[in-house]
Amino acid sequence: MNVLIVEDEAAAARRLEKMILETSPAARIVDTLDSVEGTVGWLQQNPAPDLLFLDIQLADGSSFEIFEHIAPPCPIIFTTAFDEYAIQAFKVNAIDYLLKPIKQTELKQALDRYARLQQPEKIAAMLHLLQSSRPENYLRRMLIRLGNSIKLVDVNDATYFYTQNKINFLVLLDSGKRLPVDYPLDKLETLLDPEKFFRINRQMIIQLKAIKEMYPFSKSRIKLDLEPPIDLDTIVSTERSAHFKKWLIGEKID
Repeated sequence: MNVLIVEDEAAAARRLEKMILETSPAARIVDTLDSVEGTVGWLQQNPAPDLLFLDIQLADGSSFEIFEHIAPPCPIIFTTAFDEYAIQAFKVNAIDYLLKPIKQTELKQALDRYARLQQPEKIAAMLHLLQSSRPENYLRRMLIRLGNSIKLVDVNDATYFYTQNKINFLVLLDSGKRLPVDYPLDKLETLLDPEKFFRINRQMIIQLKAIKEMYPFSKSRIKLDLEPPIDLDTIVSTERSAHFKKWLIGEKID
């Protein structure tokens, strides 16, 4: 059982890790994190753990903000000193809610509950709940580093994403401002809502509302004028053109 701990107090994290290993010696603590930003990044870049222990008040905000960026990846056991978040916790399909200071008996009960969920039919039911807990499971917001500050950007405000000189950027529709992003395009392609975003070639992902004009191009390709304009190749590649036409009219892409 691979366990991820998210706890912003180092002493509490060490105590929880010790208690987990005492209760379940076969458990493996894959990492210990202390922030919303760090947890979102870790979950997007690593295989999902089997179980997530999640404190609610973290160094940079509430842990519920994590699920504004990524769907719950696995069963969750919340750990907190406050009881007023219980209803909100179970809305993201927590399997337990432990109040600090955590008691060994309560931790064992929570781990026993997790173990019972490992029966195949219950795993399927749990995964269904996790995936259906939000109307959509796509990336909604991004945290972007700008010098010594961090900017929160709504993904719907991004008109397109592109890579240039091995650096990835997004461009905002209203201002035309360019911002660096940590995600490679291959990763973004899996995170963005495919009804709104399409990868037209190896260098660029566009949002539907970015298209200003379209023109036929050689070899059945399509040339796009984007808003705001950009001095890059905005031609839909040959291998993507057929899917692009289906995407434009909202037809399902195989």
